[in-house]
Amino acid sequence: QVQFVESGGGLVQPGGSLSVSCAASGSIFGIYTMGWYRQAPGKQRELVANITSGGSTNYADAVKGRFTIFRDNAKNMVYLQMNNLKPEDTAVYYCNAYIQSPIRQFSYYWGQGIQVTVSS
Repeated sequence: QVQFVESGGGLVQPGGSLSVSCAASGSIFGIYTMGWYRQAPGKQRELVANITSGGSTNYADAVKGRFTIFRDNAKNMVYLQMNNLKPEDTAVYYCNAYIQSPIRQFSYYWGQGIQVTVSS
């Protein structure tokens, strides 16, 4: 089994900054893509950003230039730095990872989610 511990998030005013982090642990042989998704009330879950083990990144158009994703492969952690936050960024943010187990099986795993609220 794989466990995620997500931290960060909270309440911030428009234009402010927040960061979220996610640490994976458990039955892990290797972690390939790690990323963040978000889901706002009444909306579908959407990709925010992801990053490969080699460091290649991909961002949703809505966050390009404002959010930065990075990871620490040695610690099995992924981070999302969010700047110039807007009310429309308000959502539950979910950590996601594509993980190979010690018996070489691949699976996607999800964190429990962490609330980010942008409001004045």
